Amino acid sequence: MNGFKDTLFSQKHTINCKGRIVDFNSPRVMGIMNCTPDSFYDGGQLEDKDSIVRKTEQMVAEGTDIIDIGAYSSRPGAKDITIKEEINRLACILPEIKKRSDKVIISVDTFRSEVAGFVIREFGVDIINDISAGMLDMEMFELIGEYSVPYIMMHMPGNPAIMQNYTNYKDITRDILSFFAQRIDKAKKAGIDDIIIDPGFGFGKTIDQNFKLLKDLHLFTVFGYPVLAGMSRKSMIYKPLDTDPQGALNGTSILNTIALNNGARILRVHDVKAAKETVQLFSLYTGA
Repeated sequence: MNGFKDTLFSQKHTINCKGRIVDFNSPRVMGIMNCTPDSFYDGGQLEDKDSIVRKTEQMVAEGTDIIDIGAYSSRPGAKDITIKEEINRLACILPEIKKRSDKVIISVDTFRSEVAGFVIREFGVDIINDISAGMLDMEMFELIGEYSVPYIMMHMPGNPAIMQNYTNYKDITRDILSFFAQRIDKAKKAGIDDIIIDPGFGFGKTIDQNFKLLKDLHLFTVFGYPVLAGMSRKSMIYKPLDTDPQGALNGTSILNTIALNNGARILRVHDVKAAKETVQLFSLYTGA
């Protein structure tokens, strides 16, 4: 490799998780733990203690670097739940997950500052993953800055219920780069130092727009922060292949490989083992 790709793969991105420096020079795998009844792929599978314990132990055994726990479904048309219900779900599952994953980074997927504050204070979670980049809760940036936890900011127009009504971009890559430039500036002013960027595949994007973003993913490294790719089993994979989420693992691995080649440093996935194998083979390729 030479030129741009040499620069891309020589970047050393790190985040500080409560004094633990996490290096993303080698790509990391984030396993998805959806504790909701209505997520698009695995909704309802983790509604009791035993299933959560089994899933956690499986992810840890397969080598996940991060477990991303969500208690609010963000798929289009999903039922809205109260802050209290989201907190109650997380309060039930986080102790079980933390007991079995002491060396794994714990992330909570929420766009609500009250929920984020609760899980940071009560359970010491390492990362907050916000699908709205602070747009749905104006107090989120202040809270993250106060607690100094790493923050994943994702691009999503509107909110999950209406996001697919907002796909009329002038230039999708340029528009989303501009969005991140503005949000990063505001986040830094709020005292947020450790940021991860997620362009939001499938959130307010058509299939063609998703693939354009994937092709341009390397451009998002310009900010100097790790880039996360979350395409696991989404419609951008299964619809073109005329299948369903259950039949989209092979397609997920293919697109994850492309994402790594274009600069992604975190793969957010339902299938940890397949993603770890993807990273392992990709690392052999780049190191050859």
